Amino acid sequence: MARTTQSSDHEPLYARIATQLLGELRDGTVAPGERLPAERELAARFGVSRETVRQALQLLRREGTVSTDRRGSHATLPGTAAEHVPSLDFPVGALSPEPPTLQRTTVTWETPPPEHAEALGLAPRRPTLVHRYESTAADGTGLRTAVTSFSAVAVTEVEELARYRDRADGTASAQLRRAYDWMRKAGLTLHHRDAISRLPESVRVTRRVHDQYDRPLEITDLVVDARQDALVYEFTLPAAG
Repeated sequence: MARTTQSSDHEPLYARIATQLLGELRDGTVAPGERLPAERELAARFGVSRETVRQALQLLRREGTVSTDRRGSHATLPGTAAEHVPSLDFPVGALSPEPPTLQRTTVTWETPPPEHAEALGLAPRRPTLVHRYESTAADGTGLRTAVTSFSAVAVTEVEELARYRDRADGTASAQLRRAYDWMRKAGLTLHHRDAISRLPESVRVTRRVHDQYDRPLEITDLVVDARQDALVYEFTLPAAG
């Protein structure tokens, strides 16, 4: 959704854009090292010219919060240490005992898998935010893949997720590792139900997350290259604050 930003008598328009972008860097909406949207996308989003966006980025570069190379502009502001709750790792299974060598994440706005649509209460063929995660060791072992679909409630009520809709084209890296923190910040109590089952050569984990009103927020299917016994467990995390 495009946002139109108007200048005041005391602050140039490009400075106002820079301030808003800096806020996103500080709250983790744009993670350290993540590529910022292209100038054209930012101009459309804020309802300003590309030249205004260039001036805003130049200001942030001078302040050391953004760097630019041939691939584009990247966030360099150190991330603040968020409260670490192991159960908040997104997506489920993203943290393995050994750090993955190769990792890829993308986000798209598309029709989710049928079983996801049913679990989230979405009408057939209705698109939503879909996140994909893949990690593996350098030798190809330890493969983990996860597909997460978010409900209309999550995309509507969680501001940080709503922002991803405009850039969910599947081409850029998607840093949603703080998704559960964002949900809690929005005042949602998170109830997780993780069902773990054995497959022929792997383990499948299906996580369903509801809020305090029993509204579905997201569903994730994770497949891990390992063998474990079947297990189901549940826990609830209160809203932040």
